[in-house]
Amino acid sequence: MKRALKWAIGLIVGLFLALMLFAVIAIGPANFGRLVLGIGRNYDHQPPVLPKNLSGESILIFSKTNGYRDDPQIKAANAALEAIARKRGWSSYTTENAAIFNPEQLKRFKVAVWNSVSGDVLTPQQRQAFKAWLEDGGGFVALHGSGGDLDYAWKWYVNDLIGAQFIGHTMGPQFQRATLIVEDRQHPATRHLPARWSRTDEWYSFASSPRAKGHHILARLDEGSYRPKMKFLPFAKARDLQMGKDHPMIWTHCLGTGRAFYSALGHPASAYAEPEHVRMIDGAIAWAAGLEGPSCGQTLAASAR
Repeated sequence: MKRALKWAIGLIVGLFLALMLFAVIAIGPANFGRLVLGIGRNYDHQPPVLPKNLSGESILIFSKTNGYRDDPQIKAANAALEAIARKRGWSSYTTENAAIFNPEQLKRFKVAVWNSVSGDVLTPQQRQAFKAWLEDGGGFVALHGSGGDLDYAWKWYVNDLIGAQFIGHTMGPQFQRATLIVEDRQHPATRHLPARWSRTDEWYSFASSPRAKGHHILARLDEGSYRPKMKFLPFAKARDLQMGKDHPMIWTHCLGTGRAFYSALGHPASAYAEPEHVRMIDGAIAWAAGLEGPSCGQTLAASAR
């Protein structure tokens, strides 16, 4: 009896250690430390010193992670974003210091691009400053992992700003070729795209479509073009990630006179060398800055009449 109990305990411990080892291998030691052990999570309180030569049309590139982090993707996207700014003759500032979200320093920027930001990164005061800046005419562009947390401490961010709760992404295989149906081919971010845009990526699913909240969908997924399943272990049952015909991937909306854009695309670092994808991000920034496309102030005024 004692031998059987010891054997059972040993089996359970062995399975637990095997799963932990699999998790470390699957998501990497650094992500395992952040997500499972809580190591490396921090908040910033001392703002950075900004360069004096920031122009009137400056982009804030923010990529702090207190949750999952894909370093190659973040570095590739940051480089692409900096190149977009240079090509347009704008200045940019790239940081992972969340203390930059204060009223005085936010005034220096037209657009804040959140590049796969994860976890809870802002203090209550920083949240308030960011929300006020955005609703007063700021521009927000969020890429991929910035809408990819399974849970959010700041409910306004997921419910109102992003507008949809992430529930999982393709796994088994993770990266698949799929087709996006471009609904709006007039918007600055998507006017260069074909009506059906095929590319390879990791595909997100959400608890519900933000369309019901009035968010403007630019592109949605054709679920028949890929396998919307999440399967981590060979012996495990695959989780169904279908959303149906309304499976948005790219959308926009307004908050006050501010503009918000979200794209779930862009997990592979190679995505930031794709001309169509980079041009989409460029158009999104131009719209968020209020330089191209419909004005949120005009849209809200028109809808009020």
